[in-house]
Amino acid sequence: MDTVMKVGIGTPLSRVDGLEKVTGRAKYAAEYEVPDMLHGVAVPSAIARGRIAAIDDRAARQVPGVVEVLTHENRPREAWLDRSWKDELKIPGEPFRALGDDRVLFAGQPVALVLAESFEAARHAASLLDIRYEEEAHNIDFQVSLAEKFEPSKKRSSFHPPKNRGDAEAAFAEAPLKLEGEYHLATEHHNPMEMHATTLHWHGDGKITVYDKTQGPQGVQAYLASAFGFSKSDVRVVNAYVGGAFGSGLRPQWQVQLATLAAKHMQRSVRVVMTRQQMFTHVHRPECRMSVRLGADVEGRLTSVICDATTSTSRFEDNMEDIVIWGMMNYASPNAAGSYSIAPRDTYTSADMRAPGAATGMTLFEIAMDEMAYKAGVDPLEFRLLNYSEVDAMNGTPFTSKALREAYREGAARFGWDRRSPEPRSMREGRELVGWGVATGMWDAMFSKTSASAKLSANGHLEVACATSDIGTGTYTVLTLVAADTLGLPPEQITARLGDSSLPTAPVEGGSWAAASSGAAVQLACQSVAKKLLRAADKVEGRPLNGAHSLDDVVFEGGRMLLKSDPTRSVGIVQAMQAAELPVIEEEETASGGISGMVSQMLKSRNTHSAIFCEVRVDEELGQVRVTRIVNAVAAGRIINPKTARSQILGGVVMGMGMALHEETLADRKLGRWMNHNLAEYHVPAHADVEQIDVIFVDEPDPEVTPLGVKGVGEIGIIGTAAAIANAIFHATGKRIRSLPITIDKLID
Repeated sequence: MDTVMKVGIGTPLSRVDGLEKVTGRAKYAAEYEVPDMLHGVAVPSAIARGRIAAIDDRAARQVPGVVEVLTHENRPREAWLDRSWKDELKIPGEPFRALGDDRVLFAGQPVALVLAESFEAARHAASLLDIRYEEEAHNIDFQVSLAEKFEPSKKRSSFHPPKNRGDAEAAFAEAPLKLEGEYHLATEHHNPMEMHATTLHWHGDGKITVYDKTQGPQGVQAYLASAFGFSKSDVRVVNAYVGGAFGSGLRPQWQVQLATLAAKHMQRSVRVVMTRQQMFTHVHRPECRMSVRLGADVEGRLTSVICDATTSTSRFEDNMEDIVIWGMMNYASPNAAGSYSIAPRDTYTSADMRAPGAATGMTLFEIAMDEMAYKAGVDPLEFRLLNYSEVDAMNGTPFTSKALREAYREGAARFGWDRRSPEPRSMREGRELVGWGVATGMWDAMFSKTSASAKLSANGHLEVACATSDIGTGTYTVLTLVAADTLGLPPEQITARLGDSSLPTAPVEGGSWAAASSGAAVQLACQSVAKKLLRAADKVEGRPLNGAHSLDDVVFEGGRMLLKSDPTRSVGIVQAMQAAELPVIEEEETASGGISGMVSQMLKSRNTHSAIFCEVRVDEELGQVRVTRIVNAVAAGRIINPKTARSQILGGVVMGMGMALHEETLADRKLGRWMNHNLAEYHVPAHADVEQIDVIFVDEPDPEVTPLGVKGVGEIGIIGTAAAIANAIFHATGKRIRSLPITIDKLID
């Protein structure tokens, strides 16, 4: 029998959906063609706060092709109670309702929707609306909003208040070495390639199919049913392909509200697409100010860690993030204290953006750690190892695994850290100052209850399905690999179906839990198929697998079932199904931690870790920074697909470069709006900004963390990257910049 190389978990497989994307066959939310469709164009408010006094839509209605202008005055009836508008994230406060009333809560808020037979007609008519406002005093300045900051009394489920230990204030007062610093991260906006869009197909029988840019089709399904009075069974939401999201699609955004309102009002299909400028009128990473005080003994061992942070939110919802806990968890100080507040301003609600909380809090804390290392006269890497904690220092619990020491060691060796000259401004090439910096990353390793199905046909083709989304992370490929690994089929005989609310239940995709959760569900479903195949093999003439009583007795490989004790005895999968007269085997299973998993989560901490090493070159005269080398060593449990996992880390690192050097949404305090609301003036790293990035996956077996031993890699790549860059800039220039992004003006005297 010919030997067939098994493709499965650990195989660096190219994206199975790659051909669909590069040929344009992959459809995104705004690309579905549905019959009798109207085009909707939203009209943004011209003020930041106040009320709509009057709307004159006569000129707009005269435009040929315009069929309706929807406002708060003529919208269809919808749910009245706030709880009906709560989405899966359940952020405390009053959810935003597009065209809900005459109030204006933020600049750019949609205050009308023009519907026309063509997009061009709708866009032109939208420019003709004459809207008068009663303007009220507003504030978009974060510094001013700090005067109104408060500690949130209601908690969102993903927020973890800090747990203090010891007497941090007394220990800080007595510490021989002290650091006090104020650190800042600017507002950042999500800017995925695909803008938020909804194409709603009105079927005429009370049923709707909604093609939406979202990270959770079943979340949008439940939201639309609750808010707009549909039966949940009459709403199908599809997001088979998502052109990036980074957290912007965790909640249903206002375009899906408008499309649903319009479709219900007109009893017709409707499409609403945000412009790039309108993408700046909704979610964003909150601005943050964090005060850090560190105390240490003369050798550099931390004796006190004190963090106080404030992030921005809207006036109508209380968005919270885990900002201050990361340093308290990761480093071994006997005394630690943290406090957290939120500050309201007249913007849309801030929201989760790749690695929410940690990308901000861990990054700013790691800059402070670097400062303290220099104050103590200890190499920054050695300083982190000196204060290494084998347990979760804040919760007092062991980790299921923590290979951060190995990440430090492997990353440092690959980077050549031992050749680093310790003094700032001591490394130079020509007119460029060279700096080397290091930082640590840390994120949660989460697992969510998820279901999946597996359907094996008699021709040997397998379909696995789950409602989870692939937002560009490679989930199609990951689930294909898990299925191939479990049933021993080649990837070309496997189809993965995702992004459809009619498929087996899955939570919103985010937080780096998708691969771990949906992968475990697919594995269970395929194992159930495998058990039926094993029973079917008993029908094969001669019973080649006689003696195989369970899956532990066989190996699935090359489309066959092989007896472990004697691999020369085997049965083909198709052969077994034909013998048992099975045209199809279909199973659905749910992966859940159960009671034991809940207990385990209370007793042990589950986290990913990383060590980031960075080289920068700074033009001494111009202040221009080049990030020339980054080594990111990641400890994230079992890696299902090293190829797509590496891509996730690369993407996270590039976003970290944006956080460090580019991304900053600037506020016009007078007008109360974001000024640089386009990709010409809101800077993100371009190809020319990205040079050498080296990714290392540290071997970290962890059978406890999730059923597959997977920790997820979507977030960990960004965490700490901006700090490593900032720390390298200090080493190069001797200038400590505590406010991100580090722009040229901050480096030039």
